Amino acid sequence: MNNLDFQKNIKYEFKNANYLEKALTHSSFVQEKNERCGKDNERLEFLGDAFFDAIISEELFKKLTKVPEGKLTKLRASIVCEKSLAEQGKKLNVGKFLKMGKGEEHMGGRDRDSIIADAMEAIMAAIFLDGGFDEAKNFVLRTFEETIEDAVSGKLTKDYKTELQESLQTNGDVKICYQIDKEEGPDHNKTFYVSLFVDGRQIGEGAGKSKKEAEQSAAKYALESGGDKCILKE
Repeated sequence: MNNLDFQKNIKYEFKNANYLEKALTHSSFVQEKNERCGKDNERLEFLGDAFFDAIISEELFKKLTKVPEGKLTKLRASIVCEKSLAEQGKKLNVGKFLKMGKGEEHMGGRDRDSIIADAMEAIMAAIFLDGGFDEAKNFVLRTFEETIEDAVSGKLTKDYKTELQESLQTNGDVKICYQIDKEEGPDHNKTFYVSLFVDGRQIGEGAGKSKKEAEQSAAKYALESGGDKCILKE
């Protein structure tokens, strides 16, 4: 696809199109072409991750002047994560513009959250290198405006694992273990099933399209079923 169309999607026009081309090149494409390391977007992803974290941190710091550090950290984590990056990346049709190996594409790579999220961070870095920090910041705040507002208003998905851990550890340390029971489906569309144990006792179970999602589901089950309260009473 024409990268000019993608530039319209992100509302930024590159002076040096090579930055964007690299940001949209997955490592599998480079590997299949037997080209040298460094032509994919992994280094840009590293740089973009740092800018994304800093920009969101500053925005939350300015918006929430009376919120303590711990709460700010949790809010930032709900925005600076694979899920929110992938959601916005899909809205921008990032997957359609990615250059990737045929094998990865056949495995559903164009729709894979982790690949789209990494590409989004690479795009942030590409914009920074091409137009400077203010342009990168404008892109992030414009793209994640709704996500930021949802986080500030408490509408984003809760971090059930952290909530459960804080609940269980009010009376001291406990051993929390998430055990993967089984995996079903092809590699590009797996479902993971997890059991949650606290000090050897099962208090929850869950399922999800990723291990993290399944663990969050198990923690949510434990909280809503009162499993954490049973442990605390013992």
